[in-house]
Amino acid sequence: MQKKAKKISHDHIGCTCFIIPEKVLKKFSHDKDLSDQERKFFADAAKFESEWRKGRDMRTELALTAQKILPSGLQGLPLLPPTITLFDCQQHNTLPGVAISSPQTSADPTCTRAFNYTTAVANFYQTVFGRHSIDDAGMAMISSIHYSVNYNNAFWNGGQMTYGDGDGNIFIDFTKGNDVIAHELTHGVTQYTLGLNYANESGGLNESISDVFGTMFRQWEANQDFTTADWLIGSDIMGPGATLRGFTCLRDMAAPGAKHCLSPQPNHYSKYKPGMDPHESSGIPNFAFYTAAKTLGGNSWLTAGKIWYQAVAGFGTSPNMTMKQFANRTRSVAKSLFTGQKSVISAIDSAWKSVGL
Repeated sequence: MQKKAKKISHDHIGCTCFIIPEKVLKKFSHDKDLSDQERKFFADAAKFESEWRKGRDMRTELALTAQKILPSGLQGLPLLPPTITLFDCQQHNTLPGVAISSPQTSADPTCTRAFNYTTAVANFYQTVFGRHSIDDAGMAMISSIHYSVNYNNAFWNGGQMTYGDGDGNIFIDFTKGNDVIAHELTHGVTQYTLGLNYANESGGLNESISDVFGTMFRQWEANQDFTTADWLIGSDIMGPGATLRGFTCLRDMAAPGAKHCLSPQPNHYSKYKPGMDPHESSGIPNFAFYTAAKTLGGNSWLTAGKIWYQAVAGFGTSPNMTMKQFANRTRSVAKSLFTGQKSVISAIDSAWKSVGL
């Protein structure tokens, strides 16, 4: 008798990889200080997130399956820099949109920003960590701009980036945040490394890894050390309506629960609850990274960043990894990468202990 095929659940595979949490979108969809049209923009964006997630989750599973069972690459051939392509949705919602032939010389600043920042993210991963594009095999980096009308988000859908223009009040053009672009592209890196599920602790780790590498990229581009970096996530996409309400960023890695954060977070594991939105629980490992970088000083990507990257990319998939497991992995990596450097090993250990891990 033929065996019945095992049903695979896609509920939590991959990640709901958008920069603005659904909770924030819903909050503004009920904000009486906004016009009916503005509230509708937020309501529509919130409804859309759960729908495109289904297709993205299947892409993620397919990519991970291919990695496990199919051969890849021709031996001896050098990996070239990834091809970076741009498409213009022209306010429509069909991806990828119309191809842009020379994005680096476009008269559209949204196009040139998306191209230049994507190129810079690829250079960041190559220069600092020796990684060849998102999949470490030279994967083409595809982006679509001007998605839909006044779309209040940016997302990685499992195969490409998509940017909305924002409503112009609460949020502005999402390509203006270089940390936003690096955050979303890092979801792709996590997809091809740890393959973290987007639920519970692994979901929080998923979001945190994107924040960590997003802020590292922002600091790397500006050549900032610990003392000159502001550790804010999404500060460059805050519109005038957000700043009037006292919001200067989406998140603050140095002060996750601060009032100036549009999406505040806990900073200690004792405040974690199962089922918590990954955009919230990510504050716990975020604060651990910030604390480690503060103790180590200098440039965040040189020591703490290399430890985090090795913990992400050096061990294969681990879809249900807990925060404690990730913390212990960084402790182990610190000892192997910085053998005999007690100050580094101690900084990583103390940082995790400071958040209850």
